[in-house]
Amino acid sequence: MILDAHSHVHDPLDAHLSALDDAGVDRTVLFPTRAHPERATDLDFLRSEMGVLERALAGGSGDDGFALAMRELDEALAAHPDRFLGFGSVPLGRPDAETAARVEREVIGRGLYGIGELTPPPNQAALVEPVLRAADDHAGLPVVVHGFAPTTAADLRTLAQLAARYPKVPLVISQLAGPHWMSAIELARAIPNLHLELSTANIVFAVRLAIHELPTRTLFGSDAPYGDPVVARTTVERVTSPGEVRDRVLGGNLAELLGLG
Repeated sequence: MILDAHSHVHDPLDAHLSALDDAGVDRTVLFPTRAHPERATDLDFLRSEMGVLERALAGGSGDDGFALAMRELDEALAAHPDRFLGFGSVPLGRPDAETAARVEREVIGRGLYGIGELTPPPNQAALVEPVLRAADDHAGLPVVVHGFAPTTAADLRTLAQLAARYPKVPLVISQLAGPHWMSAIELARAIPNLHLELSTANIVFAVRLAIHELPTRTLFGSDAPYGDPVVARTTVERVTSPGEVRDRVLGGNLAELLGLG
């Protein structure tokens, strides 16, 4: 089974399903999103949508945007339960009790597979700890954290320290940590519950080395609509040979992480 470990709700959903079909992807992890760059028809429209993304990555969200994103996620999961593996996000920087209650309500209550994609502001990755604590209370729900800019090298070190503090919780760093990919691989080698998702890597040998060093903890992902499932799968297949390792990266590792039969 081919499993994409990273995608966001599309508008319209049919465009996403078509891309998954083109890539031969059976199912994909689906995160809520406040930005929809796939809607853009010109540069000004795209700048507007990317501005929404930039504000989210800087820590600005607001409960209205969060609630809308979760409604869109619910609708997508209801429409295509056979294709989407839902993850639910929670706002960061809230009191521990509120975070625990939101995980209970927004993730467990919705029957979702994990938490993410979390987007702490730069140099504030410590804000993720209450979420990890809540995930630990629920038998180690997987938690996915944004890895590309504006995530910093200091954030990666903080996330690694947090992962070591909560060893039952699989912590997934997305986008192969962007420009900090070498540090991410080094950190993950030392911490058994730290995983790396490979989407949008712009250096092919970064993907090759990550898989070589962490064959059981690297995950094929597209980050669609920012990346493309066909391109992401092709990259994995260009740097691996047919066999067990490729099969694990393209789906087996994620299936184990999510407890899929």
